[in-house]
Amino acid sequence: MTPSTAYSRDLGDELRRLRETCTGLKSNELAKKLGWDPSKMSTIEHGKARASEIDLIQYLSMCGKDIDYVTDFKRRYHYAFDEYFVQVSGNLRTLAMAESTATTIISYDSQAVPGLLQTPEYAEGIYRMTGMITEERIPTLVQFRTDRQAILRRHNRPTCLFYVHQHALQLQVGNSEIMEDQYARLLFDTHVIRIVPANAPVLASDCVLWEFDKSRPVIFSDTDHAKVFVQDPGAIARSRLIFDRLDQFALGAEQSRSMLADYVGRPRREHDDSGAPLA
Repeated sequence: MTPSTAYSRDLGDELRRLRETCTGLKSNELAKKLGWDPSKMSTIEHGKARASEIDLIQYLSMCGKDIDYVTDFKRRYHYAFDEYFVQVSGNLRTLAMAESTATTIISYDSQAVPGLLQTPEYAEGIYRMTGMITEERIPTLVQFRTDRQAILRRHNRPTCLFYVHQHALQLQVGNSEIMEDQYARLLFDTHVIRIVPANAPVLASDCVLWEFDKSRPVIFSDTDHAKVFVQDPGAIARSRLIFDRLDQFALGAEQSRSMLADYVGRPRREHDDSGAPLA
């Protein structure tokens, strides 16, 4: 059986949602109508097995979808099990689903605070700084980023380790109050944060490693142009080497907390002293 991917599980979940909203039928009920074994329905809806073109047509037809919808879904599904998959930057569903089902999240951010730890005001400031997002779309993206953070408050939340380069802490986003609130959020967050000091090299590009209970790990990188999901074992091994290297450079958890504690009061002190922005 072809191993599932973050995208195959996303599209399988899309099929499940269609079944529930369009037919009102339970999984085994639709399987009976289609003449399928219930286990086949389960593996397709969980993205664990590739459905044939005929399977997709039959399934989507039972959900009342027209030929245009079927054609579009087949086009997207064609790449669902690829070990390397690229999405346009505006597509957020696969990211959200992979993140919410991960048991472990390890990330490295060199230029900004990790998205899962950003305050809404900081997130808004980052979007404005890039100049790549239209004004009317910013509130929606900020809300999406805030909603994603709910996974960190779950009782079964993932184990997280965030490597953050000191360059990200030194970047002025908005005013001193926004920065102080953001530093405080990092300091008092319950997840492990390790600061990579400014004199350490900036390794590779920002990336996230998601590990799952019963699926292969996924390495993810995000740019202004595209989102890249990789499940190739060689690429996963290389990403682990990067995190091993970061472990050597980064401050320990307690040292990182001490540095963050210093940053919490720094915006106010610098504003009181000179009114100059953070370096």
